Amino acid sequence: MNYLSAEKKKSIFEKHGKSETNTGSPESQVALISYRISHLTEHLKINKKDFSTQRALLKLVGKRRSLLDYLKDKDISRYRDIVKELNLRR
Repeated sequence: MNYLSAEKKKSIFEKHGKSETNTGSPESQVALISYRISHLTEHLKINKKDFSTQRALLKLVGKRRSLLDYLKDKDISRYRDIVKELNLRR
């Protein structure tokens, strides 16, 4: 029933972090947040009046944006790679 199982998290961190234990890298954080954003977006398409989920979604979008801004300032090539990989747009 849980949409974000341990195996799913592990696969996200393996794919976007350097390893499955590298959970703190900005790339892996952005990938995990993007997965959660897509899940909440689908939930809100069905439940249009769920305003607490809507607020959580907006907070996650802001968090992802700040992580991406940090990554852009730190290393522009890593920023471009993760944006391209996750099909994000400004």
